Formats: sequence, C-alpha cells, structure tokens
Amino acid sequence: MNKITGAFIAALALSACGNGNPFTEDTTDNGGDTGTDTGTDTGIDGDGRPPGTPSPTPDTSIFRREGTSTEDAYIGNGYATEISYDSNNDTFSVDNLAFDGDGTYARGTAVSSLGPFAVYEADAQYSDITDNEPINQFTHRAIYGVSTSGNSKFAIVRTGAYADYGFGGFVYQRDNSVTLPSSGQAQYNGSLAGLRDYNGAAGLEYTTADVQIAIDFDDFNPATGGRGDAVRGSLTNRTIYDTAGNDITNDVINRINVDNNLTLSSIPVAVFDVGPNNLDDNGEIIGTLQSTYVDANGTAQTYETGNYYAVVSGDNAEEIVGVVVLENSLDPAANSVRETGGFIVYNN
Repeated sequence: MNKITGAFIAALALSACGNGNPFTEDTTDNGGDTGTDTGTDTGIDGDGRPPGTPSPTPDTSIFRREGTSTEDAYIGNGYATEISYDSNNDTFSVDNLAFDGDGTYARGTAVSSLGPFAVYEADAQYSDITDNEPINQFTHRAIYGVSTSGNSKFAIVRTGAYADYGFGGFVYQRDNSVTLPSSGQAQYNGSLAGLRDYNGAAGLEYTTADVQIAIDFDDFNPATGGRGDAVRGSLTNRTIYDTAGNDITNDVINRINVDNNLTLSSIPVAVFDVGPNNLDDNGEIIGTLQSTYVDANGTAQTYETGNYYAVVSGDNAEEIVGVVVLENSLDPAANSVRETGGFIVYNN
C-alpha cells in the first residue's frame, strides 16, 4: 500500500495568520437577508443554508456550521462548537465533544497534512482527576483549511468511536466581502480533504480529491429576482487513507466490488447537479451532488448522493470555500458510509 510519507508531509505548509478563533458567528441582523432564515439555528433552513450568519450580504463576512438533526444516525451532527486554531502553538480546539481529552487537538503524528490542509488529533488518553490513571479517549480527528489569502477557512471534526456516525461538526467562513461578475463564466481549481465515518460500525478514515468548479454568471435567468446562476463541479482523483496514512483506496474498492458484483477500478467521480439558482447575491452556493457507476448490465447506477455548501469571496470572486457531505450504502463495512470534505478552490 502507498503511504503518506514524512518527507511529503514536511513539505506542506499551512498558511495561517494571527491567534485565537478564526471561526466567528455573527448573530446580528444586517438587514440584508435575501433568503428566509427560519431563525431556529439548528438544521438546514428553508433555502438549504446551514445555520450561521442570520442576514448575509455581499459586503460582510459569512459563517456557516453544520446543523443538528433528530434522526438517529445523525443525532451527533453539529455538536462541535467553539472551534478555534492557535497559530502560536499549532493546536486546534473544540468544545462539546465527549472523551476528546481536554479539547485541545495536536498536529497529527502519523498524518499531519492532507494536501494543503492540516490534520489534528485529540489526546489518546486523559488522566484521572484523582490518581492520574490514564483513561482511554475516543478517536477524534480534525481537518483545518485556510486559503492562501487568509480570507476563506473551513474545519471538520469527526470521530469513529460510535455505532452510528457519532458526534462532530463542520464550519466554513468567508472573512471578507465579494463582488460577483454580472456576466461571463469562471473556472476554479483546488483540493479537498475530508473524514470518512461509518453508520453501523466504528472506524474513521481520511479522504482527498481534486476539485474543479465552474460558474455561469449569465444563465440561468432568474425567475423571481436575484440571480439564476448555474454552478457545476467535480471531485476527481479520490483517495482514501487509514489513520496511519496508508492508502487503502484499493482495499475499499475491492470489498465493494466483491459484495456488489461490480468491477470498479476507482472511486467514482462525484459531480454537482446543475440547475438554476445555485448561487445567490451574497456569494453563497448550495446544491446537491452525486456519483454513479455502471453495473454488470451496463446500466448507470447511483454510487452516492449528498449536498455541497460553499461561499465565494474576493473583489474579483477569486476563491471559494465549502464543504461536501456524501453518503453511500454499497460499502459492506457498515450500513452506510459518510464522507465530509472541505475544499478551497481558486480562479487564477
């Protein structure tokens, strides 16, 4: 098996500025909301936006976080709070997750980076308050990404210690404004890094992919004001690693092939579903995506489905940060498998 080598990790640098919490939720109303935020600040709202900035505008920063859920498999969604990065000590802090030590995550040992993004891990043991005996902790991993400009950020926290998907969360944020073009098209390229967890079995893995996104600022035409802009995107060169950094992509593909009588040679490309109104005036992008494969009868079948959430930033709309959440039920390792990946792409 291939492995992420120490030399490769050492060559990767995380661009970060300042100290303290890079993810800040603005709870004030800016008076410019173009959507219909329900105000519950829990699950996805009526427009499909995750909770966060209540009244976004093109001229302000935007913060979004994973919403909570009452469904059994997803009961732990959105539990991670107070997510922050300390650049002085290169540590990552999370609140509201049980058995993750003191909530301070150190840079990963076996895997410290995935492409341009940094990996952090909670303590494996924590001392008893009375006799200092070590208490084993749950496996928690976090991925933190920041753009080269420092204006776009994301973070993902997941655990592989529960029978269902367990407790965790994601956040993403734009720290500046955006000026969207009124016509033409733009293409963006970049990377994704994520965490893969299981519903019905314990386990946690890393994922990476190449990401390409294109926006048509001319079409579709808006139906009720605002923008009708279409967005397309793809996740290619998808790879899976275990927490030791070993490339286990072929192992995953082989067990899926055996259990489903398939002949997959790679993880299928995931593509955005294209339709009107993917992009709004504030630079927020929301939509669905899926991947497919061809079965033994030559018929296209769905491999996985999910959602993507993103926001554009910059005077020239030059970068996008976001999160994708995909699920499939073909992997025999569990009832279903979820991939939560953060990405940053650039138009340059």
